[in-house]
Amino acid sequence: MGRPVFAEMTSARDDSWCIARARLVLPDGVVLGGVEIRGNRIARLWRGDERPAGAIDFEGDFLLPGLIELHTDNLEKHLLPRAGAAWPALPAMLAHDAQLLAAGITTVLDAMALGDLEEDGGRIGTLRNALAALDEARDHDLLRCEHYLHLRCELSWPGLPALVEPLMTRKDLRLLSLMDHTPGQRQYHDVRQYRTYYSRSGITWSDEEFTAVLEERRVQQGQHRDLQLAGVMQLARRHGLLVASHDDTDVAHVDEAVAVGARISEFPTTLAAAHAAREHGLHIVAGASNLVRGGSHAGNVAAIALARAGCLDILSSDYMPTSLLQGAFILHEQAGWTLAEAIATITATPATVLGFHDRGRLDSGLRADLLRVRMHRSQPVVRSAWVAGEQRL
Repeated sequence: MGRPVFAEMTSARDDSWCIARARLVLPDGVVLGGVEIRGNRIARLWRGDERPAGAIDFEGDFLLPGLIELHTDNLEKHLLPRAGAAWPALPAMLAHDAQLLAAGITTVLDAMALGDLEEDGGRIGTLRNALAALDEARDHDLLRCEHYLHLRCELSWPGLPALVEPLMTRKDLRLLSLMDHTPGQRQYHDVRQYRTYYSRSGITWSDEEFTAVLEERRVQQGQHRDLQLAGVMQLARRHGLLVASHDDTDVAHVDEAVAVGARISEFPTTLAAAHAAREHGLHIVAGASNLVRGGSHAGNVAAIALARAGCLDILSSDYMPTSLLQGAFILHEQAGWTLAEAIATITATPATVLGFHDRGRLDSGLRADLLRVRMHRSQPVVRSAWVAGEQRL
């Protein structure tokens, strides 16, 4: 990544502005200093406690690059705030966007589900409205963060091919993930978790009905999964898209991901799968929410265990945006990582993996996606945020 370029302190130019007396979190450590921003870029950095006229005095608060989120389901909570209560898509999108920025996220891949094994879960019906709302909000400059797409391809859902192919030409598409939520394996190795999850969406089964559902889903998997996996990977290669495997549980899952060309292992559910992903050179994503809660809500491997085993590269907030920044500080405080290493999991590393070469670090020439973060006890608090040099919070 290289070392940041520093310059001697001189008077700020008329077309620029400065931040002073900040603790800059850089790839090789934390230093007291400041930055000059010109337009939408970082013009230069300096060390020391000097404060030029008109500079924003951070008073020792942290200055971080804007956070980069590659998998958030947070929009779903705004689109369907209660079971059966769909919310208008544009207000939902704007509320989601505002919540992300308040959490320090300046670049986001909105994870959209393509398919649901239980269609009554509501995800399919909201997809097109959500995409239309995203386009409208972007076209009318209503968004605070920069939004891209992550399409979650449910491989065992029969309607996947018709849904996924038309979306391949979207310019904001950056990532595909290979999902299979068939009960009895991966995330739902314990089928009771599957039943509990869908009960929150208002779906109830008697014991006899649930037994029938389990058999139906296994048959459906056998009919569709392998064929649709091949089809999705063909589309990914054709359009040059990055692919992630999701909820890898055993070595065989990782071997398959490597064989088809995936480069990311999202949320491995066991340490064995994470070690296999590391051996194969996959980028490993773990849940920041898992870190904050002290473990997995579904009984999977704890993210702190992945961190201590050297099997964690990127954090994702998944379902709780505020967990992303807090999770990085937990890595620093509880897993023995330097603060620079921990912050890289939510800035520089996802930027590199996703091909965002203009952001993710504090360095001259990069986009001025910036955060002011103050510590309250052990809790990092986002005080201000700038996106491409413009203050949005």
